[in-house]
Amino acid sequence: MTRPEDKPFEHAGRGRIALIGADGQLGTDLRKVLAGESVAPLYYPDFDITRPDSVRARLAALRPEVVINTAAYHRVDECEDHPEQALAVNALAVRELALICRDLGASLVHFSTDYVFDGRQSRPYVEEDAPGPLMVYGVSKLAGEFFVRNALERYFLVRSCGLYGEAGCLEKGGHFVDMIFRREEQGLPLRVVADQRVTPTSTVELARAVAELIRTENYGLYHLTNEGDCSWYEFAREAFDLVGRKPKLEAVDSSAYGSKAHRPLYSVLENRKAKAVGLRPLSHWTDALRDYLRRKGYPVRG
Repeated sequence: MTRPEDKPFEHAGRGRIALIGADGQLGTDLRKVLAGESVAPLYYPDFDITRPDSVRARLAALRPEVVINTAAYHRVDECEDHPEQALAVNALAVRELALICRDLGASLVHFSTDYVFDGRQSRPYVEEDAPGPLMVYGVSKLAGEFFVRNALERYFLVRSCGLYGEAGCLEKGGHFVDMIFRREEQGLPLRVVADQRVTPTSTVELARAVAELIRTENYGLYHLTNEGDCSWYEFAREAFDLVGRKPKLEAVDSSAYGSKAHRPLYSVLENRKAKAVGLRPLSHWTDALRDYLRRKGYPVRG
């Protein structure tokens, strides 16, 4: 087993790391965390993973040793109406990217989701648990996983959950914390799902874990989330408590939203493999949320 601290991250010229989606929510934090390394940032639409010929040409010119792919179509409910697009971005384009990485001799970091599980068990999911997605988005991401695992030996496949970061999600126009604070400031109703248990995860902590992981040769599938679990209602309540606000929050069941995509009621992940290879543990979700709010400039209590 190669531990992160045992293997220095050697510089090898421009383009050692190709970062796809470098201006996205996770990509922004990866770019910051990897600022001391040789990183080639790649941005949509100039770099579009659904155009394999141009992807191959660009990566061949860069000759990266590591490709990090944060691109995805993750509007979960829209995926139900546009399954072809979900599969094109989250599965077929990933297959082509994996084959390109194989041909170039590059390792691939690719991100998946807790939504590959059906939520029917009552303990945190580990990497060996059988997936069973309930919606198109989960199916498309799982298909992408299979393509990566089939095409490559040197890959880091990372499942995470409920991402939020300072940059916000470009495709979704923000993330959960942004949304609830915006609604509270606008005096809008705050009805929050209380029957889905998750682990909201800070993108800056996820980025740090990925930067540590790629210093190793411990390839494979990983779960990487903050520790602990909560409902979205509990997450919202904690966020407002930390900044001393007391809006009227209404806890509701998933059925009250009538969402097109059927989300698992329990999709907590256990970072078992990350702990086994010696990665530094991610913090508890409450501590990660406190840190995020401070970085955003909120007057956090405690």
